[in-house]
Amino acid sequence: MHLTNEVLRIEDLAKVFRSGASDLVLFENLSFSVRQGEMLAIVGESGAGKSTLLHILGTLDRPSRGDVYFAQTQLSALSESAAADFRNREIGFVWQFHYLLPEFSALENVSMPLLVRGQSKAEAEGEAWQWLREVGLEKRGHHRAGELSGGEQQRAALARALITRPKFLLADEPTGDLDSRTAEMVFQLISRLHRDFQLSSLIATHNYAFARRCHRVLRLEGGRIEEVLPETLVG
Repeated sequence: MHLTNEVLRIEDLAKVFRSGASDLVLFENLSFSVRQGEMLAIVGESGAGKSTLLHILGTLDRPSRGDVYFAQTQLSALSESAAADFRNREIGFVWQFHYLLPEFSALENVSMPLLVRGQSKAEAEGEAWQWLREVGLEKRGHHRAGELSGGEQQRAALARALITRPKFLLADEPTGDLDSRTAEMVFQLISRLHRDFQLSSLIATHNYAFARRCHRVLRLEGGRIEEVLPETLVG
């Protein structure tokens, strides 16, 4: 696959937490880019900072130092309201936990981002039905979140993430709570949607088998990041 245009650029990124009288450096001097159409995996031990990095890239957190550019937009320069608008337009999020609202049906959960945008209920639910079909949940649309299996919940979360037609997908351990068979089905679904909707995707995962199937792999370890060959991942 020929990947050219850079969609995300990270320059000298650092995240430092104050711990008593000293500073705790989670990571520093991180620099890398993600190209349009690329599926990039980030691997590393728990606590290495993968989730924090994704939060910064999705404007849910701010770095201590460094810059993140989405195309030509410097994310640190955005106001809180502009960052919220950016997230709603450009970024789709999928987390290890689905974060579906339990009192609402799958249809209502998937519709929610469009309702937040101000679209009518009829328009939002029409789009939501299309996405439920896309992830194989059209027969489960009226079921509440708690009535869905773990895999179904994560598929609904993926539909909710993509209903706004974002350019970039951020996924933090999206199969971490699933059994191996269900995890494989969800990863295959992510891969297909990535390809079919021409997404750029960054996936934090402990699953080396999935990471090896991405275009590139970055390892976050000891506060530093380095690119590793997918085929060298063992485990």
